[in-house]
Amino acid sequence: MTRDVIVVGAGPVGLMMAGELRLGGADVVVYEKLPAPARESRGASLTRRAVESFDQRGLLGRLGPTEPADSHFGGVPIDLGPLAEDHSGARGVSQFRTERMLEDWATGLGVPVLRGYEVTGLREEPDGVAVDFEGPGGQGRERARYLIGCDGGRSTVRKLVGIDFSGPEPTRGFYTADVTGIETRRRRIGENLPDGSMIMAMDLENGVTRVVAYERGMRPKDRDALSYAELADAWQRLTGESIHHGQCRWISCFTDASRVAAEYRRGRVFLAGDATHVQPPAMAQGLSVGVQDAVNLGWKLAAVLAGRAPDTLLDTYHAERHPIGEQLARNARAAIELRLTGQEMAPLRAVLGELLTHKEAAGHLAGVLSGLGIRYDLGPGEHPLLGRRMPLDRELALPDGSVTRVADLLHPARGVLIATGGADGADGAGKAARLAEEWADRVDIVTGAWTDGPDGAALEAVLIRPDGYVAWTSPGSDSDLTDVLTHWFGTPHAAARPL
Repeated sequence: MTRDVIVVGAGPVGLMMAGELRLGGADVVVYEKLPAPARESRGASLTRRAVESFDQRGLLGRLGPTEPADSHFGGVPIDLGPLAEDHSGARGVSQFRTERMLEDWATGLGVPVLRGYEVTGLREEPDGVAVDFEGPGGQGRERARYLIGCDGGRSTVRKLVGIDFSGPEPTRGFYTADVTGIETRRRRIGENLPDGSMIMAMDLENGVTRVVAYERGMRPKDRDALSYAELADAWQRLTGESIHHGQCRWISCFTDASRVAAEYRRGRVFLAGDATHVQPPAMAQGLSVGVQDAVNLGWKLAAVLAGRAPDTLLDTYHAERHPIGEQLARNARAAIELRLTGQEMAPLRAVLGELLTHKEAAGHLAGVLSGLGIRYDLGPGEHPLLGRRMPLDRELALPDGSVTRVADLLHPARGVLIATGGADGADGAGKAARLAEEWADRVDIVTGAWTDGPDGAALEAVLIRPDGYVAWTSPGSDSDLTDVLTHWFGTPHAAARPL
């Protein structure tokens, strides 16, 4: 049997990728080498854009309760209050809870998640990829038209394909653990100590506290050789508090390494998530950026598999996401140096703190950290939303008198053309809606009126990609709508009528 796609890795990124592909009609299976879901919570926070990614698929309610997360860069706080948009992410969300939610969603869509399946080899063929694996029943081979490695920073898929993942060698090691039965002051964004050390303590759920300790000079350590007593000793030296009596549920060591893969695609093999970019978990962005990788690639690959779009659409995945990975690696290195260099960095921290009192500077850096500042090159034009994500809470009054949010329109992972002038009008919105009817098998046409908001008031029509990014506006876009629709959604089944 030849499947459309094999996704390797059943973490949040692999499960999100599988769900996105399945929404687009692809036959997809997930391989996971672990025999059962992991119970630890390596990631415990989500950026605002990751929260929106779940919202635009109707998944946010399934995630359960969350708390707003504070924003900072290298320990320098960013005041999000004055900003026009809500850039706050979500904290205290265990990775286990995120994975459980996404697995329920993906399997509910019909995606098999095969546990105990470890990829041992692969070979690209003219029309697909042959994947060797070691499974519960022994060795096997399966073929798929495409393979996606979502298998973490030590990605087997990336190594088998030979994609470069070089970067500076790590110089620091951080101890982290999930502990119950301790009482310690919460330091949610971390606390810098004068000598360049750092401690962090944040609530997870069910009485679990995530603690992180970095003592200046601490070197990378094999996580299997780290004991809870070593972490507790370091914590006491740094804080004067003893947490030795705590019950350790999970412990690990991470480093300050920041790397990005040279290629996100090679032929029929793709990489996403930590397989393409790694950075210290203290940045709290890796999981979230990986989820956005999945949302970017999933609909594109599904469209190509279904014959709705040309193979060249897949090249836009690397073009759009690789710069984000490079920016992530750069920012992680800068933030770690800012945070851990010690008193000699204090003047620079003070200067950055002053800059962040200015709304424009705070908005820029908050946008980088939240993901709301991403702007893809989606053609020339002057509208401020072109190339950016469409705000999901924008409301549209429909002809039947009901009101819907943009997020609700994106649940099926299809393109959406919103025409606020009506489909039958002679204005730009009406013309756009009539033209888009030629792509109605892959683009939903919605008419109505914006209920509020300055950006919406200036829009007669807006074309939104399945990942939530604005590909065309009227007014404001200099590109021809036919060209834009063809580029992102392929050739229509019938020739478009001239306007």
